[in-house]
Amino acid sequence: MTHPTDAPPPRPLDRYFGISAAGSSVPQELRAGLTTFLTMSYILFVNPQVLGSAIDVPNAPLQLLMTTAIAAAFGSLAMGLIARYPFAQAPGMGLNAFFAFTVVQGMGVPWQTALGAVFISGALFVILSALGARQAIVRAIPLSLKFAITAGIGAFLAFLGLRSAGIVVSNPATLLGLGDLSAPGAWLAVAGLIISAALMRRRVNGAVLIGILVTSAAAILLKLPVFAGGPDGALQAFPGFGGRLLGVIDTPVWPGSLVGQMDLAGAFGLGLLSVVFTFFFVDFFDATGTLTGLAQKAGYLDRNGDMPRARRTFAMDGLAAMFGAFMGTSTTTAYVESASGIGEGGRTGLTAVTVGGLFLLSMFLWPLAAAIPGAATAPALILVGALMMEGIRHIDWDDLGESLPAFLTIIAMPLTFSIANGVSFGVITYCAVNALTGQARRVHPILYGVAVLLLARYVFLSEG
Repeated sequence: MTHPTDAPPPRPLDRYFGISAAGSSVPQELRAGLTTFLTMSYILFVNPQVLGSAIDVPNAPLQLLMTTAIAAAFGSLAMGLIARYPFAQAPGMGLNAFFAFTVVQGMGVPWQTALGAVFISGALFVILSALGARQAIVRAIPLSLKFAITAGIGAFLAFLGLRSAGIVVSNPATLLGLGDLSAPGAWLAVAGLIISAALMRRRVNGAVLIGILVTSAAAILLKLPVFAGGPDGALQAFPGFGGRLLGVIDTPVWPGSLVGQMDLAGAFGLGLLSVVFTFFFVDFFDATGTLTGLAQKAGYLDRNGDMPRARRTFAMDGLAAMFGAFMGTSTTTAYVESASGIGEGGRTGLTAVTVGGLFLLSMFLWPLAAAIPGAATAPALILVGALMMEGIRHIDWDDLGESLPAFLTIIAMPLTFSIANGVSFGVITYCAVNALTGQARRVHPILYGVAVLLLARYVFLSEG
């Protein structure tokens, strides 16, 4: 006889992802996945624009868009189904610029050879993950730096949001300055931030997603010039869907001119070892820092700061990089925007699977993604960035051996536009300050080795 207090057995989907055990639900995971996708869907248009300056193939913009969607779908599905974490993956910003402008255009390396270098760096990730080296490094990072990494990612997210909204702009005199707050994008983002924050404080489910959708709808209905694609790079009002079937459906194109074009033999050449290792070092610490920070935010780090299933998780990051290179795009890596889905309640791999499914769907419905302007996703990044700062209260700010490395980790990420630089500055400073103040034993021996490698990278591979 069934008692009223008896809970029904979990369904296969729930059991596989551990949804109930994580304190989540299927609708919550799906909503979180949609939120993450919306905040990172810009990559469908930005990545082709960046790589298109270096990769010359027929119908390059559409082929690059398709390969971006496929690489993002594979990376997110692998992370969700195998590692079972809510971390989405896609071709990374920064690394695509290094690929296009430094390696291909600056150094004159053929784009096929550069793809080979990306593939080799991804293979190194997988090998080190299988050997347990990456998780050993994460384990060696002190808790104060792990909290700082999370907070630094939050500051980086907020900076991305403020920049996307036009609230923070470049300034030739001061590097950065205040943008035009009377511009439609700025006040639309501020309105979206207030709406999302108010809904979140009132504990409304889907607060972040509602904020994105409301501000996007307002931008379209009010015909605000906040959408990309105007003449000479200017913003424009929503241009519509161009008469496509039902407005948003378009035929996908197989990126045949990109798939399998990587040149491994050329990438193994002695002259390109610096390129391979620059890709490796930058993405290693960028992805490691991102995954560690996201895991801390999602509550998956244990009391020792270790992440369950770390070996599997890091291997999926490397596998995604290899697959992306095979498909014809620069390094695919974990996306910091996954924090928006985590902030929406995503706690399991179903969130990442949802993102992967939406990227596959975007191959048919990609015009719909153009209806979400940067000013609408900016509030989500700012709000989630604020939420990720909460861990800094656990840092001992009275101990310079803990506080200075943590501070440099946090501030370097937005100021250098690199998560990898933030992690690197924190690790190097932590080792140096403690070693020179009689606290050398506080530092894990592995961390000293990592600090030496990081210093060597800045000395010999400064172009990354």
